[in-house]
Amino acid sequence: MTTKISKTGQGSSKGITKKQHVVAGLDIGTTKVSLVIGAVSASTQIQLAAPGAAPEINVDIVGLGTAPNTGLRQGVVVNVEATTEAIAKAREEAELMSGHEIEEVYIAVGGNHIKSFDSRGMVAIRNKEVKSEDIDRVIEAAKAVAVPADREVLHVLPREFKLDDQAGIFDPIGMSGVRLEANVHIVTAGKTALQNIVKCAEKAGLKVRGLVLQQLASSLSVLSDDEKKLGAAVVDLGGGTCDIITYVAGSVAHTSTVPVGGQHFTQDIAMGLRTPQTSAEKVKKKHGCAIADLVDENETIEVEGVGGRKPRAVLRRDLCEVIEPRAEETLGLIWHEIRKSGLVNQIGSGIVLTGGACQLEGLLEMGEFISDIPVRRGVPEQVGGLTDVVRSPEHATAVGLLNYAVDNMTAQERQRLVATPVEAGVSDVMSGWAQKVKDFFGGALNS
Repeated sequence: MTTKISKTGQGSSKGITKKQHVVAGLDIGTTKVSLVIGAVSASTQIQLAAPGAAPEINVDIVGLGTAPNTGLRQGVVVNVEATTEAIAKAREEAELMSGHEIEEVYIAVGGNHIKSFDSRGMVAIRNKEVKSEDIDRVIEAAKAVAVPADREVLHVLPREFKLDDQAGIFDPIGMSGVRLEANVHIVTAGKTALQNIVKCAEKAGLKVRGLVLQQLASSLSVLSDDEKKLGAAVVDLGGGTCDIITYVAGSVAHTSTVPVGGQHFTQDIAMGLRTPQTSAEKVKKKHGCAIADLVDENETIEVEGVGGRKPRAVLRRDLCEVIEPRAEETLGLIWHEIRKSGLVNQIGSGIVLTGGACQLEGLLEMGEFISDIPVRRGVPEQVGGLTDVVRSPEHATAVGLLNYAVDNMTAQERQRLVATPVEAGVSDVMSGWAQKVKDFFGGALNS
């Protein structure tokens, strides 16, 4: 998280500074790179209504940059230079829109190299009352499993806690007991895949503040708390993969990946209609539909030819008949993964489709037909600011990274955020005096 400092007026407040916290989320996808910049602020309304209450932390979108990317395949970097160039271009565009220069980012990672599993840990409770240190210890105990040398732990997500014989506890702090158990979901990623992603960001001049599971980030921006509690499956349909995350009773219960994405639809169209890939992508976005019966039989569209051949008119229904089998197969694979997790009966609020490829017309109707449970399209909701700019499923991951950044702010960063301008100014002045005293005595000792 970077911090920008600006002056706040003249007269009696001269020299007092106000700190503005800026966070950035970078989504490196198979077809494009998105970088979203957010300004973090604390609401003082809660403090006024109830003195001493924790202030509400808000994030407002202030900048968005996108760039096409050809350097990634199913979450793995295959061309460092192309990916670095795309990141640099997206960064430049986002900084220009926001007026902020960023140095650190949270990056989303996904793809076939992501593997996850459940684990359990148990510890004895000190002083017979559960405290945050006990939570940390039991999670560390659950993490103590053998992980292959070529893999790295990305997240340890607590599912539920058990206190003595009482199960189904989600926040045991303050409760009395002797033995504390934790059931956690551990997400791991390929070490070399992560190293290459970090390398691309660093070559573009950005420091990586954290790596976040792609579907976890997406869920933070498109799911409400009620949906998480009732149970929901979020499917991020990207260019190369479909990344799935399932919530049960408010906690992450399962994650998986299907190695099919929007690019496979585009390739089918290019082959079926004999048109270049770029033209196939445009036709898919503008005229595509996952269910051919929803399209007028006589409607025609223009499709570019290959190798300099003239454009030709084809029936839109022919296009949709190419798309339909691929859509049915993809949604079938997604539904198979969700059923395989054994959590179908616990996702009461249904399936939420997000990501750029979910914008295909007719996909929701087909999803409901295949799964026989409610399916909706998810767009970023949990932010303010320039919401119209990012109100699209393709930006769900990048926006979710900002929410993750806010949730994982350090205590010191939160304290700086909620401090009044006067408090912040006094703190800076005291820090300045302390540094001068240190320098003086340091110089005296050296002489």
